[in-house]
Amino acid sequence: MSKAVDEIKSPVSEHMEAFEEKFKDAMKSSVPLLDKITSYIVKRKGKQIRPMFVFLSAQVSGEINESTYRAAALIELLHTASLVHDDVVDDSNERRGFFSLNALWKNKIAVLVGDFLLTKGLSLSLENDDFHLLRIANDAVREMSEGELLQIEKARRLDISEDVYFEIIAKKTAALIVACCAAGTASVTKDEKAIALAKEFGRLTGIAFQIKDDLFDFGSEDDIGKPTGIDIKEKKMTLPLIYALNNSSWMEKRKIINIIKNHNEESEEVKKVIDFVIAKGGIQYAYKIMHQYKDKALAVLSKLPENPSRKSLEQLLLYAIERKK
Repeated sequence: MSKAVDEIKSPVSEHMEAFEEKFKDAMKSSVPLLDKITSYIVKRKGKQIRPMFVFLSAQVSGEINESTYRAAALIELLHTASLVHDDVVDDSNERRGFFSLNALWKNKIAVLVGDFLLTKGLSLSLENDDFHLLRIANDAVREMSEGELLQIEKARRLDISEDVYFEIIAKKTAALIVACCAAGTASVTKDEKAIALAKEFGRLTGIAFQIKDDLFDFGSEDDIGKPTGIDIKEKKMTLPLIYALNNSSWMEKRKIINIIKNHNEESEEVKKVIDFVIAKGGIQYAYKIMHQYKDKALAVLSKLPENPSRKSLEQLLLYAIERKK
């Protein structure tokens, strides 16, 4: 894990370590195959940014308690279930440099494991009467599903407006960060104003986070490296591309959409799309919008109590938009 992430985590590092054990326990099952698969899931965990959002949000507004651990486990179980299902839907064989579950155990088992993780999260809340946390998580799952379906529906035409783009990413990406911040806060306080501020901070941060992901596809800035073109190959409409298309002639637009629809596997053609987006100022525009969302998120955060955890949330937001991968 990077030094920057370790530093951000420091106000809640003890809780994060304790959480790892609690999370393992939350995934336990009496079925040996399930235990084998869930231990594989635990081994390949990433930077654990989402649990960090939960614990830091909690500690900004109160004292971390058992309910906070359950909130973090609930979000992480739902998130992991969604990733397992995503890999099946996308027919993906790899996730974070590891084989995906469907690559190792086939689709049927992967879908069932995703369902198991989902019900584990629900059970954890029901057994402890955490209905307020369950409501937050339920909203997130609904929004994420709606966002994915909206994206699929709109991707067929490859000609979406910025409004639709922001609606998709607010549901698809930001909803989970909203749930992290809201659940963390709701685990330590009933103050509706604090919970609403946490939600708004999560929404703005999630949108900035997604725009940063969009920018990786083009790699035109020194800090991003080589363009990946993955989103173009997958026919995903990103903010730089939407801006470039909206600022083009009918003929230019038609040509680029034709490449994305029919020649998206050809490296030379994908490079033409990347060059087109750069020439039209799509990268600079996306950077500008990303920083606007960052500034709005920081303004919201400044209304919450000032303490080391709030400072870490600030740093976590900056890390999200300055990361190299």
